[in-house]
Amino acid sequence: MSSAAGPESVQRRLNDLESHLEQENPILLSAVQSFRTLDRVAYDMHLLPENKSFASQVPWWPLISVLGTFSAGKSTFINDFLGQTIQRTGNQAVDDRFTVVVYSPETRSHALPGVSLDSDPRFPFYQMSREIERVAGGEGKRIDAYLQLKTSCSDRLRGKILIDSPGFDADAQRDAILSITDHMIDLSDLVLVLFDARHPEPGAMRDTLQHLVVRTKNRADSSKFLHILNQIDTSAKEDNPEDVVAAWLRALGEVGMTTGRFFTIYSGSAPGIQDPTRRERFERKRDADLSEIYERMDQVEIERAYRIVASLRQTATSFADETVPLLETAVRRWRARTLMADLIVLVTMISLFLAWSISSGHWNALSYEPAWLETLEGWGLNWALQGAEALALLAFVAAHFGLRKLAAFSVRPWLRKQLRDEKLPGNVLEAFQINTRSWQTFFLGKPLGWNDWSEGRIAKVLHDCETYVQNLNERFTNPRGLKSTPARD
Repeated sequence: MSSAAGPESVQRRLNDLESHLEQENPILLSAVQSFRTLDRVAYDMHLLPENKSFASQVPWWPLISVLGTFSAGKSTFINDFLGQTIQRTGNQAVDDRFTVVVYSPETRSHALPGVSLDSDPRFPFYQMSREIERVAGGEGKRIDAYLQLKTSCSDRLRGKILIDSPGFDADAQRDAILSITDHMIDLSDLVLVLFDARHPEPGAMRDTLQHLVVRTKNRADSSKFLHILNQIDTSAKEDNPEDVVAAWLRALGEVGMTTGRFFTIYSGSAPGIQDPTRRERFERKRDADLSEIYERMDQVEIERAYRIVASLRQTATSFADETVPLLETAVRRWRARTLMADLIVLVTMISLFLAWSISSGHWNALSYEPAWLETLEGWGLNWALQGAEALALLAFVAAHFGLRKLAAFSVRPWLRKQLRDEKLPGNVLEAFQINTRSWQTFFLGKPLGWNDWSEGRIAKVLHDCETYVQNLNERFTNPRGLKSTPARD
């Protein structure tokens, strides 16, 4: 492994992150230190290699995702928000990749390949090629076909990252697209879901409604989803716009979305509505909705702070309640199977010895008196007897270590099955393999590195998470109405 990917590189990135947060958000600076505590426990338990950090698995920049179907106006919406044309627009599928848009002081926008995201832990989609390969074999090496990075000099993008997605109604590469989308939704602080007002038929929107409404309405973070009916001006030329909105509300209600904010907008750069009265009414509604949407986008840093603390708490909770117990169970299974195999071997060796010695007439009642033993003692060859005993002991020890390996091998399929549909913090299989190595002690009965100290460290992280939330509440709220210095966003 190169030094660039070594422990020093990870610590250097964390130090850089701490330097940035020291001025921008001291609360999140403390969260980085809590991630370091989690890392230390995971390192000691061999659940995390020292060239990785749980903090690197969390995007520290505020993230805004824009989702929807083809021709829903996602790219036009992004261009209007940035005040800069960086995304191609059109009625057809003009961009079939996920586009991560970040700020750059250069006036010229640059487009970089997907590997720039797949190989940089500072951005979302770090090592996404592995996830793509898992859900769509052979596709991981085509990361540039799924991701791209673009830059923009728009001041609105300072301090945040914007993600544009391909449409949902594409059949090609469906599994990989949906997997990346799920990953993107989980990471995002704000998710804008755009629908095309020109196509209100629920059947045509089956995948979008299923993935972005049915599967998200019961999420703990469902408030981060804003549902937006776009291009309402185009449909208003032929249909009553109120009927269009009503049709969409019925479609969403049929899949269970009966509450929540529903925005209606259209692009100011698109051809306007000809009727002056209707145009004024639509523009007033559009401007009010866009103002609210943009305000949520501008204030996404607040959601980012709570999201990172929630991620820290979730990681610590899953580590303590799922990862460690699963590893403990695997180690106990391995130990129990090894002890059982040792017992079987020992009983077998004793049984064979008894069968041979009894048939040879070596026993006088309960006293073992073979003739060869008296002969050895008469010749003064006690060392030969001791050597035989040592050989028997060595044979048993050798059998024990062989049985340890077999027992570990027999537990691994069960452990893989437990991990198949779980995304637990830490590499449980790797830790189990290290716990069952030949030179590791067999008598502890619990995973290496897990003790009262490490359990106390996890408990402290969880306690600190509550303090971080309280501090964030104090920063962004003032229920007592006391005068204070405004929070710096």
